[in-house]
Amino acid sequence: MAQARFTCAACGADLAWDPGQGQLKCTACGNLESLPPTAGDTGEQCFEEALSHQQQISPGALEVKCDGCGAVFAFEPPQVAGACPFCTARIVMQPKAASPLVAPNALLPFKIPHAGAQNLVRGWIDGLWFAPSALKKMAQLAAQQGVYLPYWSYSAGTITQYRGERGDRYTEVVTTTNQQGQRVQQQVVRVRWSGAQGVVQGPHRDVLIVATKVVDERVTDLEPWDLESLTPYEPAYLSGFQAQRYQVDLPAGFVLAKKRMQPQIEAWIRADIGGNEQRILASDTQYRDVAFRHLLLPVWIGAYRFQGRVFQIAVNARTGEVQGDRPYSALKIALLAIAVLLVIFLIAQLQRN
Repeated sequence: MAQARFTCAACGADLAWDPGQGQLKCTACGNLESLPPTAGDTGEQCFEEALSHQQQISPGALEVKCDGCGAVFAFEPPQVAGACPFCTARIVMQPKAASPLVAPNALLPFKIPHAGAQNLVRGWIDGLWFAPSALKKMAQLAAQQGVYLPYWSYSAGTITQYRGERGDRYTEVVTTTNQQGQRVQQQVVRVRWSGAQGVVQGPHRDVLIVATKVVDERVTDLEPWDLESLTPYEPAYLSGFQAQRYQVDLPAGFVLAKKRMQPQIEAWIRADIGGNEQRILASDTQYRDVAFRHLLLPVWIGAYRFQGRVFQIAVNARTGEVQGDRPYSALKIALLAIAVLLVIFLIAQLQRN
């Protein structure tokens, strides 16, 4: 059923999403077809209700699990699994029908094509300091794959009762004895502390939590995302790409979202306490009207092996932001240290003469 939706009206061959054209493109004759307006919306869902409603990512989607890193990702035929985009291991398991999950309700389509992502990665590699010489050659040979990474976006209102202390600075003139034995006066800044307590509240919108465990945290730091351009989920956008199944479930993601909300809550408390300095001694937060969105966000990602380790490079397929993990050349760092020491030695010799 899903395959019939992605066949070319001109020749009957397979269609795949073309980021450069922003349309479905025939893999045989190059015919372009636009997607009809998608029914539904990109709005949020109730957190509690969603826990009991799970469904397949698409009626025709298949999924496989990587034996190397444990990632599970789905794809639409005629796309094949190939190599794992996260650890380079060859996928040997047979795909099966995608399991039920909290279905995505919105996504950002791929915007940067594969060739553009490759150029961005080359530029990123060229800018690396102390990278082993072999790295540039190896990393450029790494195959980048288009993957939709799973994200949770949470919104909630918080009400926090707190107890703390307010510090107000003041100056005081004190008399001291200096090293010469003379008595001198000087102004000293001190802090007067007083108790404080109260209640702060406010909204938190679109707190993003990446729901994958197989991509290094540094690599997934691809924000900001243009969430204002989200489109309702449509399986056709997956044609030609893969979509990783979330590994951090909805409740676990909200635990992480609470941690990301905490700095904002503490900032509200400090502003409410006032004064020049603040101490937060205790706080208790209640979360209300919790809502979420399950988002699929597009990434070009490649993994390469260097001296027995796996390194990943990812490109935000909307903005072109590049993040990656990389090795360092101990030899190059040592040579630089020697060169610096040599310069210092030569300067010292010139000063002596």
